[in-house]
Amino acid sequence: MAKRLEGKVALVTGSSSGNGRAIALAFAREGAAVLCADLTKSARPEGYEPDVALDTDDLIMRGGGSAEFVATDMRRSTDVRAAVERAATKFGRLDIMVNNAGVITGLQTIVEESEEQYDFTMDVNAKGVWLGCKFAITQMLKQESPNEGSRGRVINVASIAGLVGIAAEPAYCASKGAVASLTRQLALDFAPQRINVNAICPGFLVTAMVRPFLQSKTINRKLHETTPWPRIGSPDDVAKCAVFLASDDSEWVTGSMIVVDGGYTAG
Repeated sequence: MAKRLEGKVALVTGSSSGNGRAIALAFAREGAAVLCADLTKSARPEGYEPDVALDTDDLIMRGGGSAEFVATDMRRSTDVRAAVERAATKFGRLDIMVNNAGVITGLQTIVEESEEQYDFTMDVNAKGVWLGCKFAITQMLKQESPNEGSRGRVINVASIAGLVGIAAEPAYCASKGAVASLTRQLALDFAPQRINVNAICPGFLVTAMVRPFLQSKTINRKLHETTPWPRIGSPDDVAKCAVFLASDDSEWVTGSMIVVDGGYTAG
């Protein structure tokens, strides 16, 4: 059976843990070469990955795939530009950019949330995605569109928090709302150049970022009660959606917010 991303080159930010790790591994299984970008090479120890002691790029190469890690701070323009350039020079081009890296600083209302927490959240979640899109699209515009198909694909990992309000997450909601609006805007600008720009909006997942909430009996119970599907999501659910958006199956899909939340926002 043919691999869906055979011969493609992907850059995945926040690739060491959670959604980014699952996406990078799924892309590699489908034949893509993957540049893994994150602050640190190692996965967060509080994550739920069964192989958390092994780095994402090492796992890909153990499985016979092509991968490399580059340390990247998404708040720094020089870092993001360097990651895109490294993908293009190492593997020859950049076909897929996944802007996944993100942070949350805990639960609090805007009254308790500090200006420093807001700035940090917006720098990573909003500006980081803006930088990733900027440099990836710049690279993709230099590349020919193979067989009149997509010249490149940008996949932004937003959140249901960018579509609906989530209690006690003011900066996080603001940052993910910015990602959703940026995705739609870029899709309009670059559709004529055959560059797809879409976003995945995950719900509550079993990840290191969400662990503090899952460990709270009250919040855990509420998440299960308000999610119609009878389980909490996993990074693999997001990765499967990312593979679709990265593949030729989604050529005519752009400017879309694909919600992966078990029905949480359907009510």
